[in-house]
Amino acid sequence: MMQILVLNGPNLNLLGTREPEIYGATTLADIEADCVAHGASIGLTVNCAQSNCEGSLIDHLHAARGTMSGVIINAGAYTHTSVALRDAISAIALPVVELHLSNTHAREAFRHISLIAPVCVGVIQGFGARGYILALDAIKGHLTRG
Repeated sequence: MMQILVLNGPNLNLLGTREPEIYGATTLADIEADCVAHGASIGLTVNCAQSNCEGSLIDHLHAARGTMSGVIINAGAYTHTSVALRDAISAIALPVVELHLSNTHAREAFRHISLIAPVCVGVIQGFGARGYILALDAIKGHLTRG
């Protein structure tokens, strides 16, 4: 069975209480449970991790190399600032889907630029917690297309 890492960055541990008008009322624990269940239903083993620390996110990406089939990452604010995260995504040579709960293009101008999007196979944003399910379907399709 293919293994997928769902990696969440800074402040996503506060989902459900942090700015629910932007990010919704669903908690990270709910999202992770939904990812594991949906992954199993489509033939994926889903492993979830979250960190508020850039270096820890990079460590998770490095650990995925050689053990995971792909990665879904919601890098939070690091999306717009981290060259190191971009370099880690490039270095692991795995398909990575960038994910955001909100539509970053409908928000502040500084959120319109993603440093990681150019090294990802695709981007899903603006669909709230449902975006994680869409991302799992997308990465499964990417991995199994002939």
